[in-house]
Amino acid sequence: MKIKNCLVRNLEAVETLGSTSVICSDKTGTLTQNRMTVAHMWYDGKVFGANTDETPNNPLITRRDMTPTWNYLANIIGLCNRAYFKENQTGINILDKECIGDASESALLKCYELEVGSALVLRNKYIKKSEIPFNSTNKFQVSVHDDPETDGHLLVMKGAPERILSRCTTYLLDGEEMQVTNDFSKDFNDAYMELGGMGERVLGFCMLQLPGETFPKGFEFNNEEVNFPLEGLCFVGLVSMLDPPRSNVPLAVSKCRTAGIKVIMVTGDHPITAKAIAKSVGIISEGSLTPEDVAEAETITINEIRAK
Repeated sequence: MKIKNCLVRNLEAVETLGSTSVICSDKTGTLTQNRMTVAHMWYDGKVFGANTDETPNNPLITRRDMTPTWNYLANIIGLCNRAYFKENQTGINILDKECIGDASESALLKCYELEVGSALVLRNKYIKKSEIPFNSTNKFQVSVHDDPETDGHLLVMKGAPERILSRCTTYLLDGEEMQVTNDFSKDFNDAYMELGGMGERVLGFCMLQLPGETFPKGFEFNNEEVNFPLEGLCFVGLVSMLDPPRSNVPLAVSKCRTAGIKVIMVTGDHPITAKAIAKSVGIISEGSLTPEDVAEAETITINEIRAK
């Protein structure tokens, strides 16, 4: 330890470390860089790539601006978001700007600024009247805003895709509301698996127009005893974000394995996303089968695999 210039204050700690057999590591910011970037979006039944290269003539922007559903999704991205840029960053590329807020919301904010324009202009237009922050129990965040287009308000929500869809009875298709059907649910799950399978964190987005007759201007919204609807919403789309693994993680995982130490990744992400990240850093070895892989190959359920 001395040769490696390590000062050991407690020699018992060295003995404990030497007998380690399992290491449980957080994912975000430990195994990954905690530098979220929006990678893909799914709406109108299609997956779109996100503009993150700051190229002004990116054809993806034009294609999305022509889709009414994208306009709704962009508004939710900008409004249901607590992140904001630090001051005095004029002249700095959007992707390089520092944000106040968590990594996911910062990525969404930068995506809005790249794709649409100033989020501050949008937020000044749709004044926030109420908000329920994200928590690990609900797994969603919701905010209510004055709707300048009507006499009522606009409710916007984002969160874990499965939780968001469970609160929706309709979805947007080319800007028109349609009833959620089994076919749509299947398309949703397919898109969710596709994006999550690329190791991307996926969020769902939905909205609801609150009519002025019931929720007029000046209505007092109560966040404690919620006096506004959180069900019967309209699903708009999915957004997935990529958090690249740290470059030195695969080697570190390999060394731990060589030393006989089992590495476990701890994360709140969807299992399909967690599996993709675990494979990319070597926690799941190439060629190894997960319970999900075995269940799919043998056409049985996960519970049956665990029972074996």
